[in-house]
Order: sequence, then structure tokens, then C-alpha cells
Amino acid sequence: MEERIWWKEAVCYQVYPRSFNDSNQDGIGDINGIREKLDYLKDLGIDVIWVSPIFKSPNDDNGYDISDYQDIMDEFGTMEDFDLLLKETHDKGMKLILDLVINHTSDEHPWFIESKSSKDNPKRDWYIWKEGQQGKEPNNWGSIFNGSVWEQTPETDEYYMHIFSKKQPDLNWENEQVRSALYNMVNWWFNKGIDGFRVDAITHIKKSFDEGDLQYSNDDTTFKPAFERYTNRPGILEYLSELRDQTFNHFDIMTVGEANGVTPENAEDWVGFDHGIFNMIFQFEHLGLWNTEETGFDVIQYKEIMTKWQNQLESKGWNALFIENHDQPRLVSTWGDDERYWYESATSHATNYFLQKGTPFIYQGQELGMTNYPFESIYEFDDIAIKNEITLKQIKGESTEGLLETHRKVSRDNSRTVMQWDTTKHAGFSDVEPWFHVNPNYKQINVESELEDEYSVLNYYKRLISLKKSKDVFNYGVYQLIDKEHPQIYSYKRTLLSDEVIIMSNLTNEEALISKDINLSHYDLLLGNYDEVRQIDTLLPFETRVYQLR
Repeated sequence: MEERIWWKEAVCYQVYPRSFNDSNQDGIGDINGIREKLDYLKDLGIDVIWVSPIFKSPNDDNGYDISDYQDIMDEFGTMEDFDLLLKETHDKGMKLILDLVINHTSDEHPWFIESKSSKDNPKRDWYIWKEGQQGKEPNNWGSIFNGSVWEQTPETDEYYMHIFSKKQPDLNWENEQVRSALYNMVNWWFNKGIDGFRVDAITHIKKSFDEGDLQYSNDDTTFKPAFERYTNRPGILEYLSELRDQTFNHFDIMTVGEANGVTPENAEDWVGFDHGIFNMIFQFEHLGLWNTEETGFDVIQYKEIMTKWQNQLESKGWNALFIENHDQPRLVSTWGDDERYWYESATSHATNYFLQKGTPFIYQGQELGMTNYPFESIYEFDDIAIKNEITLKQIKGESTEGLLETHRKVSRDNSRTVMQWDTTKHAGFSDVEPWFHVNPNYKQINVESELEDEYSVLNYYKRLISLKKSKDVFNYGVYQLIDKEHPQIYSYKRTLLSDEVIIMSNLTNEEALISKDINLSHYDLLLGNYDEVRQIDTLLPFETRVYQLR
């Protein structure tokens, strides 16, 4: 068996603090709100809590635009509140990791205020500045959040680069002083006692300007994201190796890189046990299957992608497993069926990803089967990218009519509605009107009601977590896909020495025949999401079962 390490055996839970729990009744979730719910997380079976950004920020992108890395956002509380949260989390036997956002800062960060003030300011080179070309932007690269990656400032008439919002200028990682300042900040947090970081947008820190413009026909207001110029570029691993050696390697912590653009083929460079940068990464290949309105969920393609990552990292590195986060819509409303098979589809998908090899992450509300929000107007969205898109269309005189249909199902705002705690007004999140929407189904889907119902999504997650922790095979067993061509069922084995388990999940809303190659007469049922096995050789819609070889 490979080396036992605590983060390999952990179950992680992502808190989006603004929407989690409001302790001081101002309509915004906060640090003390997380403290109030630590017993809930402990009871669920959580080992590691990942808290999305709580640093000082003007909140252009909900905290991912940081103006002070070593202070707390006023709306969330104080550093004393954070210290207490950290202490109480540790006292309850759990660990706490934070979001590390080091591709960019806020434009209100003191570093940027200095940088933009003049061309000869000592911090000018801390960000990426270019002169315009023929009275226009330095090149035609687009931002991930719509519009150009370039913004001109009146102080010097030059343009700074921002691959996200214009209030999120990119740091210049070529500058040694920038890297040194960031490493000092990272170590400051580790010395404070936090247990690790989820590292945001880290594949974007290296930019390649030599290749110039993208080749597409454009006008002044049309820009396409230039992923190929600023995602996982050659040379990035040199910076990341330095980051690892100067910070991570000196502490017993866990690190998870948000690694858009990393493939299974080069993943070992990122998470290899021997020389990788991070303990694990969030890869996004399977998220390409989210927009399933037209074609339905592609089970075969999903199996192919997940299996490729499992096989590529077997005994070489480690996977982070997830199906929801703060940047995705709700799974049960996209890959699942939130009307006819709400419970079944939430639990079938949960079992399938959770028992693969890797460290599973749960996003707040996922364990309740929280669903997408029924948006009725484009002005109900809060996402900066959608707001930018609306503005650009209005500037060009184009209709915004189709945007509601485009974004309603796939917008990340679906995951940012407030946590549903009970049946009281505002779902028990706050006594006052929350900063964002409350899903109208909170009286049916909430923690209080589900705790009392043995067959709730929440109690299923508790059984699933308990099962995962009960046997080493679920942590360290080798993964092997079964019946890769089955269009409905995702089945795989996990094997560790003489211990063998089979996980099978029907990921569709139709009955499915189990492959004849699987002889279940030698197996005992450990977990299922129907109250009984109706037909041994058939999985009902979204039925999932976990078996152990006798």
C-alpha cells in the first residue's frame, strides 16, 4: 500500500462564507457564522474545511479581488474572529484551509495603487503594463470575464493586463520581488497555523506574449478569451517549484491547485508524489459535460475522462474529486433530475465520484441536494461575467433577450444562493433579507428537515462518508473501470490486497441492465440509495449500489 497521509484520507467541505450563515444579522454570511456550524460539519463527517476568500476586498468578484492578504474583509469579521475559528476547528479535530489568490490582486491593493501612479514607480513592474497599438489595446486578447484583457489608466496612458475583471490586475510573476512578497505572505499564514491552501487560477501566472494577436476577425468591442496565451504555459513549473520550495515544503499542510489547462498526461508534474507542486489539483475536463441541455448527460464520456485521470495518477500522484463548487451550477439540476428523481440522482452521482481514488470535496448545500435557482430576469444575476456581457451587448445595441435562457441553467450564481438551514424565513440563514437569493424550495430542502428524515440526501451523505472511512480500500484501493461502453451505468472496482469492492451507479432516468460480466452472487451489499434491491440484475433510474466481495 502506498504511503498513508492524512489528506489522502480526508473528506473536505467547501464553505462559501458570504452565503453560508449570517451570525450578526446583516444579511451577509461571516466567520462567526461558520463557527456556529462547526458541530454540523463535524457531525457530517468532515475532516477539512476549505473557506473561500475572507481577505480584505472591495468585492468586485466576491472576494477573489484581494486588497490586503493579511487582513479580513469587514463584512466577514476581524482577524480575532478568524483566530477563534481556527482554534475551534482544531479543537473539534478538523483542519482549515484557505483560498490563495496569487495570479492577481484587487486594483485597490496598495501594490497596484503604487504601480499605476507612474512609469518609474518602484512597483511599476509588479504588474503587467504595455503601450497601446495605434490608439487601441496592446493586442486582441479577451478576458475570461468578457471584454479585453487590457485596461488603460489615465495616470500614464498605458494598459495593464487583467485576465479576469478589470478590478483584478494580474501580478507580474517574472518579477522576483513579487514572488518573494507572495511567499512571505503564504508563510505568514502557515505560521499562524492554517492547514493549507486551495490555490486559485494558478495555471495563469505565466503569460506568453511572443505569439502576439489571436487569429480571428474582430472589431473594437469583440474579444475572445486567450486561454492558449495565458494558461499552463512553458516555464510555469519553474515558478511553481520555487513557490513549493519556499513555502509548502516547510509545513505539514495540504495544497489543492485550481488547474485549468492541466491534462492527465502532464498531471504528474503538478501532483506527482516525487516532484509534484501540489498534493492534488482540481481538473476541469469533466466540467465540459455540464451544458447538457441539448444532448443529455454523456455517461460514456464521463467515464472516459474520470478513468483517464484515475489511471494516469495511479501510484504516481493524487486526485481531488468534486462535482460541485462555487463556480458551477447545481449538479442535481444539470447532470441529475431535480423533478422526478431528485433524491436518487443526487445520491447516485455522489456515490459515484466519492468512492473513486482521491480526496473528495463537498460544496455547501450539495449534501442537501440543493438545486438551481429559478431565475426570471437577467438582472437577478450577480456574476460579474454576466454583468459584463449585458453591458457589452447594450453598448453594441444588441438584444439581451436570449441571455436569461443562456445562463439560467449553467450560471455559477446557482451555487451562490444562501444555505438552506431550516423552514423559517430566509431559510434560517439570516433574520434579515440576505445579500442574494433564497431558493423558494427551502421549505422542502433544508438541514433541519433532512436530519429528521432517514432517507434524505443529507443522511445518505452521512452514510456514504462513514462507509468511505470504514475501509482502507476506499482510500488506497486501485481503481478499475468495468464495462466502459455501457451507456447508462458507471461501474468500477476498488481493490486493496484481498479486499475488493464494486461501485455501480445508473446515471440516467431509465432502468438499466447490469453487465452480465458482473456476478453479484459473491458480493454483499454495503450501501444503496433505494430501500431495497428490487432486481439484482437491473439498476432502477439513478440507482446506486456499493458491494463488497465476500
